[in-house]
Amino acid sequence: MYPSSASHHSSPRDQRVTFRAFSTTHLALPSKGCTIYLESNLVQQDFIRPKQILISIDLKNGFYPRLEPFGFRFFICISIARYWSRNDARAKVTQDTPSEVDYIVVGSGPGGGPLASRLALAGYEVLLIDAGDDQGDQILAEMPIFQFASTEIEAQQWNFFVHHYSDLERQKKDTKMTYQTTDGDYYVGLDPPADAEPLGIWYPRAGTLGGCSNHNAMISIYPHESDWQYIVDITGDDSWAPDNMRTYFEKMEHCDYLPEDTPGHGFDGWLHTSATNQTMIVQDDKINSIVISAADAFAVNASDSILATAEGFNQVVSLDPNNPLPTRDNDTGLYQIPIAVDGRTRNGARNFILETVNAVNTDGSKKYKLSLKLNTFVTKIRFSNDTTPRALGVDFLEGKSLYRADPRAGKNGTQGTPGSVNARKEVIISGGTYNSPQLLKLSGVGPRAELESFNIPVLVDLPGVGTNMQDRYETTLVSESDVPFSIAEGCTFLTTADDPCLTQWQDDTADAGLYATPGLPLAMIARSSTAEQDPDLLISGAPANFHGYYPGYSGPALGDALHWSWITLKAHTRNTAGTVTLRSTDPLDTPLIQMHYFDEGTSTDDAWEKDLQAMYEGMSLSRQIMNSVVPLDGSFNETWPGADVSTEEELKDFIQDEAWGHHISCTNPIGADDDEMAVLDSSFRVRGTSGLRVVDASVFPKIPGFYIAVPIYMVSEKAAAVIIEQDAAGTSYR
Repeated sequence: MYPSSASHHSSPRDQRVTFRAFSTTHLALPSKGCTIYLESNLVQQDFIRPKQILISIDLKNGFYPRLEPFGFRFFICISIARYWSRNDARAKVTQDTPSEVDYIVVGSGPGGGPLASRLALAGYEVLLIDAGDDQGDQILAEMPIFQFASTEIEAQQWNFFVHHYSDLERQKKDTKMTYQTTDGDYYVGLDPPADAEPLGIWYPRAGTLGGCSNHNAMISIYPHESDWQYIVDITGDDSWAPDNMRTYFEKMEHCDYLPEDTPGHGFDGWLHTSATNQTMIVQDDKINSIVISAADAFAVNASDSILATAEGFNQVVSLDPNNPLPTRDNDTGLYQIPIAVDGRTRNGARNFILETVNAVNTDGSKKYKLSLKLNTFVTKIRFSNDTTPRALGVDFLEGKSLYRADPRAGKNGTQGTPGSVNARKEVIISGGTYNSPQLLKLSGVGPRAELESFNIPVLVDLPGVGTNMQDRYETTLVSESDVPFSIAEGCTFLTTADDPCLTQWQDDTADAGLYATPGLPLAMIARSSTAEQDPDLLISGAPANFHGYYPGYSGPALGDALHWSWITLKAHTRNTAGTVTLRSTDPLDTPLIQMHYFDEGTSTDDAWEKDLQAMYEGMSLSRQIMNSVVPLDGSFNETWPGADVSTEEELKDFIQDEAWGHHISCTNPIGADDDEMAVLDSSFRVRGTSGLRVVDASVFPKIPGFYIAVPIYMVSEKAAAVIIEQDAAGTSYR
């Protein structure tokens, strides 16, 4: 665990990490009585439906199932027979690539996955291509409490390393800075070996069916109306109006936490939304003491007696931040966070894809013409030679773990098998904020100077491709108590064969318990002094020791039940200076990702100072709340950033050194027809081409709302509606 006295000036993370996340390539003999079926070099999901499964535990960093780093480790077996028997949905993957389909969708994440399903439901023949395979039925991916661990499942993991600053020496002040050592390990911290190669800050992405919805925190918060109105204002397209966009949310949502007559919500969609069981929360006196202090900060009357029941809890903590009320976008206070959990399991794009691809008619025949092609990496978009190049199809390489963001890349010796497929109607790119601009550029669509520097023939000079990159700023304030949170009492987090919380989670007849939650019982929505229109701070609270993302973070994050983290997230950040540029012409190389944080980024109208001030106010509010906690069940001591970071100047320095983000967006922005930096029109069409669209997080001109998943799902639904409407009207091509 982190030492309690750690500050950002002496990294608690200085360590060498052998990064083999949840891999079975280095096995000890299983304990007595453990039956396991495996073949060499197979990862966890390749077990042949075992009744018991092998998990690696690192004692030095707590009891959380995780990667195999330095220090003492051992192996245990846990019985998950009931888990396997209750969850048997797997993707049906096409074996023979069709030579031609109506629509090719590249990428199965929150943008591409729902879009492909909607097009198939409308009767079109659709091929959905993804570089990964289907990892969604892994217990660490399905069980919400293991949302941290899900980002470190090697079989679905893509590791990008980004730079917050172009000045490497400044970048090295971040305690999450990661290096590659000469023996192939990762070093994280402030004192790397002299010969270690600096990589940057780890940015986890998911290469699997469902994309990042298969490893995210499941937080499902509706964006602000201003996010949609801004697109109307710059494009003149009223179909982006807030009232119309709400209909896409209602179409996709299957709300499980409100009465079915609640306005503004959907109850028949594919995305299940729920809320953490309040009864479970109010039984923890330590959480109650924090809620009371947080309520006091917002001048809300709360007491231990009020919070003793779920009804009392709902008087203090609002249940629905996604309500459609006119005042919603101005409201601040305490909220429960809606989560994409279907009863007891993660819910996301993968579920909708599987529902569609596995649907059958009464005679057993396939109902919809949706085919999946997994373990397939698209290398290039093929175009016609017309004056306006039309996307004809894509070239690809078939094979597992080909992309070098995959930690297994290069280990199986395969270079991939080339292939191609054609589109009768359109190609839709949904590779995400990093990969979509990379693919466009490699296909000849992007900034002329950059393409020519790599001798890539320029089909369309689009200077905005890979620019305008935006993210949140996030930091945490962590406190430690001498008394554990009771909410986790009895839970062994899969480290014993008789974990009672696993048993509770598996029992369909009972409340699913702690393991059915991502561990985020409440959040605060606040408005900083520099906010321009909507509240701009979301401060989430969790019983965790979370400092941000770095290789191996998931172990200490939930390594005990003594820590509480307030995670400050700055929404509507003003920095638009981030870039994604090519590293080489090899499509299997990752791109270069430069964020240009704070004073290195957007400075117009004091932009970076305003963002920094907002972050400072969010962390100060978190500190105020923890300093005011009445110790109902043990007191708290701040461990991060710690007592030696006390003045405004020190805290702002800490923020600039340690901030991170994980909602990367906006690298192929929608924009006005006369904006040379606009990559897409308001119908997601790539300018200067025909038959080509982009639908993913990269399409936003400004990063929307607080959390990115719901806005991406909404644009996926909108894109499907637009494509179907334009195809029927014969107006798909400009």
